[in-house]
Amino acid sequence: MLKMVKTIGTHSGHFHCDEALAVSLLKKTAEFTGAKLIRTRDANKLAECDIVVDVGGVYDPDTHRYDHHQRGFTETFSETYSTKLSSAGLVYKHFGREVVMNVLGKDQVDDEVELIYQKTYKGFVEAVDANDNGISAYPSSIKPLYKETPTTLYHRVAKKNPNWNEQLTDPEIDARFVEASEMAGSELMDYVRNLKDAWLPARSLVIDALDKATEIHPSGRVIALECSCPWKEHLLDLERERNLTDDKSILYVLYPESAAENSNWRIQCVPLRPEGFENRKSLPEAWRGFRDDELSRLSGVENCIFVHAAGFIGGNKTRQGVYDMAKLALEL
Repeated sequence: MLKMVKTIGTHSGHFHCDEALAVSLLKKTAEFTGAKLIRTRDANKLAECDIVVDVGGVYDPDTHRYDHHQRGFTETFSETYSTKLSSAGLVYKHFGREVVMNVLGKDQVDDEVELIYQKTYKGFVEAVDANDNGISAYPSSIKPLYKETPTTLYHRVAKKNPNWNEQLTDPEIDARFVEASEMAGSELMDYVRNLKDAWLPARSLVIDALDKATEIHPSGRVIALECSCPWKEHLLDLERERNLTDDKSILYVLYPESAAENSNWRIQCVPLRPEGFENRKSLPEAWRGFRDDELSRLSGVENCIFVHAAGFIGGNKTRQGVYDMAKLALEL
């Protein structure tokens, strides 16, 4: 029996990152793999499409209509978000789990699929939604300290459109859209693959370290990672999940600089937020800016290497050395 080719419809003319990403996501699902793309504003032609995104003035998952421009539209990814969805967010909300599941090579949604599905919206798709809906990342009362780089995904998609003084035919613009869509989809897939290959394993290391926190110090406020990895975001997320607040929160993270058996070790303060520089408890002021033997003399800990002048990180030649630094830092 001949299988009918599905059709994806979106508007013609000038395009944006949201519908470019939405179309690419759809083509990574079982239902719309190999689907034909139609770009038009002809309502009759759109009505014949199996799915329509970013045009038509209707949001109805039952009939596969995913527009967000209509008056009264207020859909968000979940009740925890305030960012209104664009066509990218709408398609991701309904088809994203399948896309993530395919990248992870799984045939059903499990905890890992759900975790990466949620993380990919927060870390990738939400910014596309916000940009298309004119939502700034900061209040208008705050003056930016510098001009935003024109290399974000939505900037690069926008550049695929013809310049104001460049004349292209409709088929040529359609071809540009396909390029933009493939680029947007490829970057989302790379993002998901990186979560699978690097982000999730790092999370596992932080979980293991949290489980053993009281083995490092009776207070449970210091953890030791078995290797260096991105830990800040995971730690803050896991603390929220485990209700580790106030006097139960982690203050210092210890980890080796490399995989070598005799590797130096680091002690790093936990910041108030992942991207910030303010610490919950900085290393002692008396240690800051000193190195080697002088630092060892001041701290009373052997084999010290340094403590940064800002007090957010330090080093020691041995694992025991950073343990001792952490113990003293907690008390001072």
